[in-house]
Amino acid sequence: MVNSGMKAIPERFLRKLNNLAIVVEDEPTAEQRKKLKIRENWTLFGLYEGVPQTARGVNYGSVLPDKITIFQKSIEMEANSEKEINEMIKRTIWHEIAHHFGMDEVRVRQVEKKKKISR
Repeated sequence: MVNSGMKAIPERFLRKLNNLAIVVEDEPTAEQRKKLKIRENWTLFGLYEGVPQTARGVNYGSVLPDKITIFQKSIEMEANSEKEINEMIKRTIWHEIAHHFGMDEVRVRQVEKKKKISR
């Protein structure tokens, strides 16, 4: 499903992905929740961790890949069908890739609202 979600990203952006891994985990770790100050009753579908491309300087190199984590259980608990799961994965991947390209949370949400992408 993640591979299908990646196919929804325009090729011009896929070509520019750099030093990025996408993984699937059941749910956020306690450390991730604490770092993000996520309350116990909040749901997190995905998470970008790394150095956005806009913050990479000339000395950027020899570093572990940035990581986008898709949280499977969070998405499955929220969705009502396999079709909804696929849509949520697609939107989550888009959202987290936007962070990889340097968009902060406010800007990502503005673009989602403008394009009517709901999370």
